[in-house]
Amino acid sequence: MRDVDLGARTTLRLPGRAAFFAEIDASAQLAALAGNHRRRRFVLGAGSNLVLTGDFDGLLLHMAIRGRQLIGEDDDAWYLRVGAGENWHQLVLWTLARGWPGLENLALIPGTVGAAPIQNIGAYGLEVGERLHAVEAIDMVTGRALRLDRDDCRLAYRDSVFKQEGWHLSGQRVITRVTFRLPKAWQPLLAYRDLAAEIERQQVSNPPAACTPGQIAAAVIRVRSRKLPDPATLPNAGSFFHNPVVSASVAASLAIAHPDLPRYPQQDGRVKLAAGWLIEHSGWKGRDLGRAGMYAKQALVLVNHGGARGADVLALAQAVQAAVRERFAVELVPEPVFL
Repeated sequence: MRDVDLGARTTLRLPGRAAFFAEIDASAQLAALAGNHRRRRFVLGAGSNLVLTGDFDGLLLHMAIRGRQLIGEDDDAWYLRVGAGENWHQLVLWTLARGWPGLENLALIPGTVGAAPIQNIGAYGLEVGERLHAVEAIDMVTGRALRLDRDDCRLAYRDSVFKQEGWHLSGQRVITRVTFRLPKAWQPLLAYRDLAAEIERQQVSNPPAACTPGQIAAAVIRVRSRKLPDPATLPNAGSFFHNPVVSASVAASLAIAHPDLPRYPQQDGRVKLAAGWLIEHSGWKGRDLGRAGMYAKQALVLVNHGGARGADVLALAQAVQAAVRERFAVELVPEPVFL
């Protein structure tokens, strides 16, 4: 297709059009398109992590490869192979309904399965990389099918080889399917206080650690629904900035001046800070700049109040970054892709 409107295909609902558009529901379509360098390419999933800054003059590939199946199990885990175009939240619910826990902390995260390893999505103490087994992709230069094991994906906080090498922006390598490994030795992950408090508040189980995977998913859904607006009623791209990770010494200095600042020690000795807290205490929670603003219930979420353009979002993001930098000497990095 030619000249396709992209605004309705993204959750921020910003204006923008694609010169060329192709719906991809089979790996063979990608292989057939490989080697054509006449046009730039970009891969679109659910559009939940995308900021349109104008029109795209290349070929937009909309990922729609479906399929969910249990492909094997051993004494330690179940192995699930899932099409990149599947809805992430529906996958989480599907696994729980079949008695395969392990993804419940990632319930209600918007987007598609293919985007999950690119961003290494995470929430409430779990990153998808901890459940990733392998990724299948098509090399758009050669048309070859590729398989990347977990180590090949070079996963880090909100990062992967697909971002590090720029493959997701250039469309050089396109994820077609993802295989997950869900351990049978399941244990609840309740380290995040919002989640543990929700379990306790609802008196789901006593003690909270005795709750089931389904109860954790339900609690995650309730917490996220309270904090995050529905894109269907208030366009947004979810959490707009990464939680910054700083050195232990920087975190200690901030803790002296701001003892209420949430801090999460990391395995490498650094400390993750709560970007939403930094934004709120820089005066931007519930504050607008033109037709875009930071959500009144969760300062980390940037919303489109109607009629916002890519330039409005860029201006707001830069203003928030400047305020946090001036107040805390911490740099915020946007999470969405700018196209």
